[in-house]
Amino acid sequence: MAETIYDFEVKNINGEPVSLAQYKGKTLLFVNVASKCGFTPQYKELEEIYRDYKDQGLEILAFPCNQFGSQEPGDAEEIKNFCSLNYDVSFPLFSKVNVNGDETAPVYGFLKESLPGILGSKAVKWNFTKFLVDKNGVPHSRYAPTDKPKDILKDIKEIL
Repeated sequence: MAETIYDFEVKNINGEPVSLAQYKGKTLLFVNVASKCGFTPQYKELEEIYRDYKDQGLEILAFPCNQFGSQEPGDAEEIKNFCSLNYDVSFPLFSKVNVNGDETAPVYGFLKESLPGILGSKAVKWNFTKFLVDKNGVPHSRYAPTDKPKDILKDIKEIL
């Protein structure tokens, strides 16, 4: 069983394997994202926070997900273009994943098990749920889609 986030390998937006061990020593914010969601404008704040804090050790890891209202129907190229053209996203994008159900990406299974939501629910409720992971690869905090990135900045700064 995995002990830290570094025990996982994921695929980047181009489908290439990425070991999360490459992020050792960094504060990580995992976000399941979608291009056609009411929360999609959060990309703007995520990018601002990333640019302001990446040199201090923050990485934002965005995982497109089409499980909520089919709000991320695009393929990898469409997702990259959308993020680039609309929000000038410079933080890493990963391959589309499932965050709930039988096909849950293992890294999301670990995050949900480590940080259950309200009333102990492990399910991710919607797009733009956020998981903050400390520099040791240990999940620290979970945030609802309605928690704007700037609202959680205090917590990010505390563990940078």
